[in-house]
Amino acid sequence: MRKIVIIPAYNEQNNIIEVVDDIKKNAPSFDYVIINDGSTDDTIDLCRRESFNTIDLPVNLGIGGSVQTGYIYALENGYDVAVQFDGDGQHEAKYLEKMYDEMIRTGSDMVIGSRYLSKNGFQSTTLRRFGTGFLSLLIKILHKQQIRDVTSGLRMVNKKLLTAFSENYPYDYPEPETVAFCMRKKFKITEVPVTMRPRGKGCSSIGSIQSVYYMFKVSFSIIIDYFNRLD
Repeated sequence: MRKIVIIPAYNEQNNIIEVVDDIKKNAPSFDYVIINDGSTDDTIDLCRRESFNTIDLPVNLGIGGSVQTGYIYALENGYDVAVQFDGDGQHEAKYLEKMYDEMIRTGSDMVIGSRYLSKNGFQSTTLRRFGTGFLSLLIKILHKQQIRDVTSGLRMVNKKLLTAFSENYPYDYPEPETVAFCMRKKFKITEVPVTMRPRGKGCSSIGSIQSVYYMFKVSFSIIIDYFNRLD
């Protein structure tokens, strides 16, 4: 099995070296690719100086476009497993082998690293936890399966989903929408408990107002997807 870590990065000059070092040290069986999503700081120059494996997008595509770029790269280069991994230092590479073992043991198509199974480490803000809980409940009502951390950006997929996501992937806030899509298409999803950290340096691109917009927009998309079951 060839495995690759996809690292979407927008203005992560202060975090990206530590992220790559973490992967090299704690998940050496995984390759990696950084998707520089039109950063306006020195992220791409730093990646070039460090000779990191990097794709430089000429414009900012957002999280969906940058992650899909990584999936396309993984598919075209013969990888069997791909894992999304934030470029801000929140995720820990020590959990990647655990997630891979869970995928093999259970035959899962997607394995999500969940903050909310053990409830240790950084748990996000109160508003975001409320939004995650609401989206989790909505998906449970529609699809009869509970995923506690539907907004987790730490997620591993097999070749079947790698192929599907290379062809079609949500643009704005893909994590909950792809969970709903996988359930509708009868792909198997499991969660494993992980600990996450507060982001390293810099600011999140999603503020309080964006979080409210996010919840309503994604809820609407999930409901529309549910009634798209006959496609």
